[in-house]
Amino acid sequence: MGDLKINNSKEWLDENKAKYYLAKNDILALAQQLITAVEGFDQTISAANLAPKNCITRLNRDLRFAKDKTPYKNDYYLILNKNGKNSPSAFYYVHIEPDDCFVGGGLWNPQPEQLKKCRQEIDYNFDKWTTIINNETFKKYFPSGIQSVGILTRIPKGYDESNPASEFLKLKGFCTKENITNREIMNTNIKDKIVDYFQAVKPLIDFLNKAVESD
Repeated sequence: MGDLKINNSKEWLDENKAKYYLAKNDILALAQQLITAVEGFDQTISAANLAPKNCITRLNRDLRFAKDKTPYKNDYYLILNKNGKNSPSAFYYVHIEPDDCFVGGGLWNPQPEQLKKCRQEIDYNFDKWTTIINNETFKKYFPSGIQSVGILTRIPKGYDESNPASEFLKLKGFCTKENITNREIMNTNIKDKIVDYFQAVKPLIDFLNKAVESD
């Protein structure tokens, strides 16, 4: 992916397809390893029968409204979502890009309906929420805590500023994200390392999916 980032053109890719497909096959192999591992502790992933090719993002960029007209993405997302990578469910993910690799899980930018349900669940079950995010294992793997695509300046309508969950109710998403170095992502034991992160974030994913799936 590093070479493609420097030479982002159809001409270069046409001349270097073998190199690209070698890298892509490595990503697909990692996706299969992660699927198999997560199936061992998450029955929803086991029941989903995920295929590696459906868990990675596509190469071509959507250029319809983009100022940057380079044709290809410089990264891969591996997304393990029980309802498919484009569903509104919470998910496990790995981002792979030279000098910008990270791992985590949750809901990064949920749609308004899902966001409203998550806020409601946090409000109703704040004790459970705090138990999840204050768990020692969770804090070990995700010292940055819960992250979001954005934060409201005021608490959402319908909630009081004195609400003990106010700092989380203002978030526009509920996700974890921790960096992995280039050296780590190239290591032969990277699958095991990522799985450790996934196991730590599973309670958060379960909590959010309960919220999203509520009536």
